[in-house]
Amino acid sequence: MATLPPESPCLPRIWVDADACPVVIKEILYRAATRTGLPLVLVANQTLNVPRAPNIRTVQVPKGFDVADNYIVEQVLAGEWVITADIPLAAAVVDKGATALNPRGECYTPDNIQALLTMRNFMETLRASGVETGGPPAFHPRDRQAFASQLDRLLTGF
Repeated sequence: MATLPPESPCLPRIWVDADACPVVIKEILYRAATRTGLPLVLVANQTLNVPRAPNIRTVQVPKGFDVADNYIVEQVLAGEWVITADIPLAAAVVDKGATALNPRGECYTPDNIQALLTMRNFMETLRASGVETGGPPAFHPRDRQAFASQLDRLLTGF
């Protein structure tokens, strides 16, 4: 896999675990990248259609378990941002000093990531033993708003 050089040592990249990222969240990110000039890198195992802009890029990785996640972990630098709902990916990037934000607006931090990872692993164990735990709630407009607000807070701090 080819690596992307940082576009500028002054501009943190925003990485997106794009395979499962809701379209409405990608649209918010496209607008934010266009407005701020921050580099936006969407990583997926499929072709993505993104706006033509010099600071918006896609990386298509091979299909396979955690291939996109592993690519993001290899490439992300401390101080950069990762958009993902994948808690193990969030834990890995937080360990590297990056900020992780999920599409519902929850920020993963060194203070909360271990508890979230433990709960995720517990729920996975329940599902593996046959307990029906249900899935996450449907994506709601309030989730979009929470994400947009949290992204604005991150961008304001930049």
